[in-house]
Amino acid sequence: MLQRILIVDDDPHIRELLAFALAKAGYDCREAGDGEAALAAVAASAPDLVVLDINMPRLNGLDVCRRLRAQGELPVLFLSSRDDEVDRIVGIELGADDYVVKPFSPREVVARVGAILKRARPRAEDAPVPVQTGRLRLDREGWAALVDGRDAGLTATEFQLLAVLAAAPAKVFTRDEIIDRLHGPGFAVTDRTIDSHIRHIRRKCATLGLDDAIETRAGIGYRLGPCGAAR
Repeated sequence: MLQRILIVDDDPHIRELLAFALAKAGYDCREAGDGEAALAAVAASAPDLVVLDINMPRLNGLDVCRRLRAQGELPVLFLSSRDDEVDRIVGIELGADDYVVKPFSPREVVARVGAILKRARPRAEDAPVPVQTGRLRLDREGWAALVDGRDAGLTATEFQLLAVLAAAPAKVFTRDEIIDRLHGPGFAVTDRTIDSHIRHIRRKCATLGLDDAIETRAGIGYRLGPCGAAR
């Protein structure tokens, strides 16, 4: 079955442009012109990913993302204007997987949609072995980060970032190295986006009593923390 993408934007030209590009790439596309219509579309037939504009009438994209996150971990790709840096950061804090700045290339949107869905869909043939560090367990088949057996509720991007650090627990990763591992060399993601994902992972783990999931090395980057176990 084709993976279903819900395109949410109050500009019909942008919806048409993205629907054409995504359909050409092999996706089944649905459209919504505002936030309320988007929530109704998700409730009627859950998509595999939502492409979500931030500035919309009748419930903006941030509020839509907040409500979607309250229901589950549906992947979200934000569309934002160049002057909406604060909104983009807030969107990442809410759990969005990525964002694209307007004006954008439809090819870039298709590439980012594909990258998010790939991260969210583990390959069964890989039969990944769970990783255990202290109180943290990464179930790579189920794409779940478990603290004392309780799911931290990470998004696909957050889980993949944590898995990058866990794959080499003694290594301090620069932000550029993390971006390369997540998206591939040359992918346009800012350092601030990585920092936002890190904060989100820390907050979710901290709600389960794990305050040392990720360590910061000033001026360098991040590495996996002791996760409740002495180093």
